[in-house]
Amino acid sequence: MQKGSVQPSALTGKRIVDLSRVLGGPYCTQILADHGAEVLKIEPPKGDETRDWGPPFHEGDAAYYLGVNRNKRSMGLDLTQAQGRDVLLGLLEDADILLENYKPGTMEKWGLGYEQVLRERFPRLIHCRVSGFGSDGPLGGYPGYDAIVQAMAGWFSVNGELGSAPTRLGIAMVDMGTGLYTAVAILMALAERERSGLGQYIDMTLYDCAVSLMHPHIPNYNYSGKIPVATGNAHPNISPYDTFRTQTVDIFIGAGNDGAFKKLCAELACPELVTDERFLKNIDRVNNRVELKTELEVRLMRIDGAKLCERLLEAGLPAGPIYNTKEVVEHPHTAHREMLVEQDWYRMTGTPIKFSRTPGSLRHLPPKFGEHSREILREAGVGEEAIAQLLEQGVVLEKRR
Repeated sequence: MQKGSVQPSALTGKRIVDLSRVLGGPYCTQILADHGAEVLKIEPPKGDETRDWGPPFHEGDAAYYLGVNRNKRSMGLDLTQAQGRDVLLGLLEDADILLENYKPGTMEKWGLGYEQVLRERFPRLIHCRVSGFGSDGPLGGYPGYDAIVQAMAGWFSVNGELGSAPTRLGIAMVDMGTGLYTAVAILMALAERERSGLGQYIDMTLYDCAVSLMHPHIPNYNYSGKIPVATGNAHPNISPYDTFRTQTVDIFIGAGNDGAFKKLCAELACPELVTDERFLKNIDRVNNRVELKTELEVRLMRIDGAKLCERLLEAGLPAGPIYNTKEVVEHPHTAHREMLVEQDWYRMTGTPIKFSRTPGSLRHLPPKFGEHSREILREAGVGEEAIAQLLEQGVVLEKRR
């Protein structure tokens, strides 16, 4: 990931007005911003609440906020005031995308609904809304946070050890998964606009994305009638695909087919397991996973797990030691893959998207609230006197209210 690059990236020239807060929307726009899109982060007077979600903090902003808001410029704007809405409409004149995650009906209440106003006024605009459950249906209009939707979309029920209480995933993957899906949706809409010349409305929900990510549990249920349960680190459809104890460290081994299982047994010097009737095929190994894990761990407990993983990887078998966050950050492969980016005080993960000609870049550090309010208004053609008036009236803000 290049730092301070002026080289064009994949989305250079695309302009996003980002009204979203918290995680899903900001994560989406950071992905697009890393690859050249100009993102105007328009914050309400109180600011994006994740600025307060700490510790830890850097100069008053939480690491949580800093992690998903680079390459953006910030402007404080009070959309509850008519003048604030006029400012927003001015910013949309040359925008490609409007992203927001207000409660369904809020934009319509403000006279900014897509069907009522935006589609006709800005025919090329792509308006994307991220909400918990959408605007209609049995759950329509209800608020949704990551953990709530994890619970309601079945994630809790398949996470944790066998027989344990329903457990939340330790990563906000509903929000981040929705951010990823939303980025894909926006890119699809931009591609379609090249043909039609028209924008459109995109209706993204945490619930839909969470349900779509329930693989293989929903397919398994649909074709077996059996309700999936938590299986710990073991895979419900593959064995051995689990954590194992060794003499030194816990490791994860994924032997996804018969050939991989044979390689594993060869490395562990137990070829007899390959011909054991309990473990002949994957279905046999799944049905007898407890016995198989016992057989493997008897041998693994005599071996240095880290060195074994190196041998298994060399043999073409996916395996790896279980690292904590510190070990991941300090691993030489993390640095080699440019998955750490540092500039001044800023230290964060890099972009996983690697282009050969148009690489992502770090152009702006995460902005302070309202840091670019005047700059954005000037670029929109607003005069200095009008800017001063908007600031004085609290329509546009440079400091959190």
